[in-house]
Amino acid sequence: MTTKITNANITNTGVTAGSYTNANITVNAQGQLTSASSGSSGVSWQAVQTTGFTAVSGRGYPCNTTSAAFTVTLPASPTAGDLITLVDYAGTWSSNNLTVNANGNKLNGATGNGTLSTSRGSVNLVYVDSTQGWVSYASNLSTTIAQPVVTETIVIAGGGAGGGNNNAGGGGAGGLLYSASTSFITGQTATITVGPGGTGANTTAGGANGSNSSISGAGVSITATGGGGGGSGDGTTTKGKDGGSGGGNGYNDTGASGAGTSGQGFGGGTGQGAVAPDFSGGGGGGSAEVGNTDGQGEGGDGTGSYSAILAIVSAGVDSGGTRYIAGGGGGGSNAALKNGGLGGGGAGAYQPSGKVLAQAGTTNTGSGGGGSTSGATYNVGGSGGSGIVIIKAPQAAASTTGSPTTYTSGGFTYYKFTGNGSITF
Repeated sequence: MTTKITNANITNTGVTAGSYTNANITVNAQGQLTSASSGSSGVSWQAVQTTGFTAVSGRGYPCNTTSAAFTVTLPASPTAGDLITLVDYAGTWSSNNLTVNANGNKLNGATGNGTLSTSRGSVNLVYVDSTQGWVSYASNLSTTIAQPVVTETIVIAGGGAGGGNNNAGGGGAGGLLYSASTSFITGQTATITVGPGGTGANTTAGGANGSNSSISGAGVSITATGGGGGGSGDGTTTKGKDGGSGGGNGYNDTGASGAGTSGQGFGGGTGQGAVAPDFSGGGGGGSAEVGNTDGQGEGGDGTGSYSAILAIVSAGVDSGGTRYIAGGGGGGSNAALKNGGLGGGGAGAYQPSGKVLAQAGTTNTGSGGGGSTSGATYNVGGSGGSGIVIIKAPQAAASTTGSPTTYTSGGFTYYKFTGNGSITF
């Protein structure tokens, strides 16, 4: 079927006259497509568009992406027979793509946004029904709407360091974000950033926060927040810091501890105060619970919800056959071991029969480091564990940088990033 545009009417050679889909779409004897919804053949042409807008049925839009790519949002509640035409005004769709947001409906039978990337292209869309949604019924220069690659993603930021300078709080786990349906625009590159954990130090300012991890580009924007550092045992900052999960307080701070970020992690635990013999700092928050949940100074547990994925990519920390990730660090103590949370949280330093150093969070789990205890060498908080980014995609060709480890299982490819890189589907 060939296509030409004549006097703003769309003419389809070889199309049989008749009524189609719910009797709203009709091809007349001259081969012109008529929509009962728009009330006329063809489209009403609008002014040139240079920024994002919501399209209206029965209209055509020249779209100029010279300055920047933007998004056309289709009507939210379309009727069968609604028509919309999009044209590349300046021949720049290949350099600055035009995104088509289906606004909760399907596009060419698929869920997710589409992308127009052919210079001097045009596409005509008709809404058919809820099964197929908006369908491209004619285009020129081989313009197609690229469908996204829908993936599962796990993004975990670096964990916070445990506090230093006496019995300090444990570091909070890095923020954890999971999505069952992250849509990557094909042909575009997404940048992967894996945040390091905070560095443990003897400081009255408390432990350092972990760094963010993210996926950015190809229509994706996900940022997990670095874990909060633990409060110092003595000094200017005894309160745990806010983060993906919050840091625990130093031993002598029984007030509010570091807060977690909603949807990413939990808050840290409070300090014990001057209660002999422990004088323990609070545990850092984990991705599954608040610090101190399992006992004063214990780190909050990480989640085991994604054990199946973690097992395939050899990530997380196994406990009883379940893999956990993003646990909080334990608080420092005078007398008893304060464990880090499940998922790799570092244990706090303690002093019975020979002092023990604060432990770091496990690498590539985003777990928090343990808090320090008193005395030279032992008053340094444990560093937070580095983050990780995991992408589970249908088996399709993808190019990457940064040398992620790849695994295949059950018709899917898993990409495990433990350092910065990129991916293009």
